[in-house]
Amino acid sequence: TRRTLDAAVCSDPDAELVARVHAGETEVFEKLVRQHTRQVFGTLNGMLANYEEARDATQDVFIKAFEHIGKFEGRAKFSTWVTSIAVNTGTEILRRRRTVVPLEDAEDEHFRPRRVTAWAENPEALFAASQITSLVREAVLRLPYKYRVAVLLRDINQLPTEDAAEALGLSVPALKARVLRGRLMLRESLAIHFVSTGNTDA
Repeated sequence: TRRTLDAAVCSDPDAELVARVHAGETEVFEKLVRQHTRQVFGTLNGMLANYEEARDATQDVFIKAFEHIGKFEGRAKFSTWVTSIAVNTGTEILRRRRTVVPLEDAEDEHFRPRRVTAWAENPEALFAASQITSLVREAVLRLPYKYRVAVLLRDINQLPTEDAAEALGLSVPALKARVLRGRLMLRESLAIHFVSTGNTDA
């Protein structure tokens, strides 16, 4: 484990802190919590669409991370590892919801975008930034689960493609395919707000 962590120091900015926690400096874990709370909470809030539930789940994620940090060997970045715990935690919460659509629903596999109209070059002229953010967030929450999480990690949380793929247990090509399909679905649902008025018949 020490050898693996030492090799990861240059690529993972958290490697040194993790090594110190492994060495018994458990109080250092608080620094890791502070550094990654925003990303973990953002992931869970995007998945659950419930502030209070996401806040509680964020605490659970870091408790799990602390309890199992001895098993973390540095093969992935700490941020990727803790994000994967967040995704798994959020998934379990969703599975417990009686009204949730099955997470493996495949009805969207044959999705094809219907609106291919060009978007206005400056949608900000039509909507304030806060309105745009709200529209996009609502549209993301309406995506089928597997595309929602992929878009959330890659586009909203802006994780590198490789890190997002690893957090979801996917290959890079599979992650890219999900993100592309999710983006097409978003474009479809948001087109009515952003299409150029001169091309509405296209």
